[in-house]
Amino acid sequence: MSFPILSLMLAIPAVAAIACLFLSASAARWTALAATLVDLALGVVLWTSFDVGGAQWQFVEYAPVFGRFAWALGIDGYALLLIALSVFLMPICIGASWQAIEKRVPEYMAAFLLTEVLMIGTFAAQDLFLFYIFFEAGLIPMFLIIGIWGGVNRIYASYKFFLYTLLGSLLMFIAMLYMSITAGTTSIPVLLNYDFPPQVQTWLWLAFFASFAVKMPMWPVHTWLPDAHVQAPTAGSVILAGVLLKLGGYGFLRFSLPMFPEASASLVWLVFGLSAVAVIYTSLVALVQSDMKKLIAYSSVAHMAIVTIGLFAFNAQGIEGAMMVMLGHGLVSGALFLCVGVIYDRLHTREISRYGGLAINMPRYAILFLLFTMASIGLPGTSNFVGELLSLMGTYKVSTTIALLCTTGIILGAAYMLYLYRRVVWGEITSEEVRAMPDLSGRELWLLVPIAAAVLWMGVYPESFLAPMRKDTQILLARIERATPAGDSRPTKGTGIVPVAHAETPATGHEAPGSAH
Repeated sequence: MSFPILSLMLAIPAVAAIACLFLSASAARWTALAATLVDLALGVVLWTSFDVGGAQWQFVEYAPVFGRFAWALGIDGYALLLIALSVFLMPICIGASWQAIEKRVPEYMAAFLLTEVLMIGTFAAQDLFLFYIFFEAGLIPMFLIIGIWGGVNRIYASYKFFLYTLLGSLLMFIAMLYMSITAGTTSIPVLLNYDFPPQVQTWLWLAFFASFAVKMPMWPVHTWLPDAHVQAPTAGSVILAGVLLKLGGYGFLRFSLPMFPEASASLVWLVFGLSAVAVIYTSLVALVQSDMKKLIAYSSVAHMAIVTIGLFAFNAQGIEGAMMVMLGHGLVSGALFLCVGVIYDRLHTREISRYGGLAINMPRYAILFLLFTMASIGLPGTSNFVGELLSLMGTYKVSTTIALLCTTGIILGAAYMLYLYRRVVWGEITSEEVRAMPDLSGRELWLLVPIAAAVLWMGVYPESFLAPMRKDTQILLARIERATPAGDSRPTKGTGIVPVAHAETPATGHEAPGSAH
């Protein structure tokens, strides 16, 4: 397509965000909903028009701005899937805020629309510094959403979120400056094929790791996440867990692995070690939580650790499984936060002990909550099962020890999610306040049912999500295999990690920025 669909997907919510600032509360709600639905429709066009067997970079747009900096957009299969996830969740977030947000509604809607612009821009950017602008600017609207419309300790949580993510990204910016000077370009497709010296790669990898590890978030730099989730409004938690956490995983996939393959292979022990600790430790922490939001927040850290382990398994199953976990977790965690928001709007507490017996007077809620609970623990036929299975298969080929530790974390995940569901939904109603809670309204059903359908779609027919990324995975594996000396940069003794043979994949050339597909 020669039509600049990516720029249009950025322009629509941006214009709507500005318009919302001059509208009444009711008009701002409808404007935000209309803009996000239009972007969702464009996302469907993007999905259906994407040529699975075509060029790696499609829908490319290129316009020089100044110097090496350019307005360069384009997507591959990975970016396509994450953009689809973003535009799918955004109208749901607007709907979830319809009644919950009553103060400064126009500004709130503008902040969410700006978040959508920056998320799509991050995934579509093909210029190094354009990516950085979108990546870092995403802090601003979420900082405002938590700090203005959050809970009692919202100021503390918003500043903690902002400082953690900003400090990590400063090192990445310095690394980007070095890369652009050394390679003589800021084009991401060109840099993906540029071979930095192995001794330099380690420092560049660590600089990017400082940013992406916080975004994921990885243990031990995860402590901002529970506070941010607990204090954020429901829709803020949905988009934070659903999409913003995926920026770190996308960064590893787009930069760390293909641009610094030797460093990625030599430091795989660091990623595996931190991720293995995160899977078990945060699962145990989730098991003792009394606040529903905190429990789901800690579960997010555990699921994101499965992502990092899969990405650094250096095989197709691990990488594709990590992407599927990101997509599945984006849907399921968003739905779980919506489920918490539904009952919070009725009883105004997230304490698990205040509930019980909801299946009696909220049967529709109980059914949907059960589906998302089962999906979170990886029940076959749901979204998370496919991703976790592939990630564990890929990890098992590399390290039996790490695969066993991850499996232990998944078992603990089943424990805390089932324990949460039993205490909230089963049993007898012991409180008259709980007995008076009505079942899901029509608006709430419209928010949860589409996510339920997507969760089942991913579980029953995962090929529709695996197909767009398969060619990109082959190109990435060819890049890693071509750039990594066999046996030199991967630890093979004393760590349980063994080299993995990759299927031979013909190298695919990257088109120059500006080429149309």
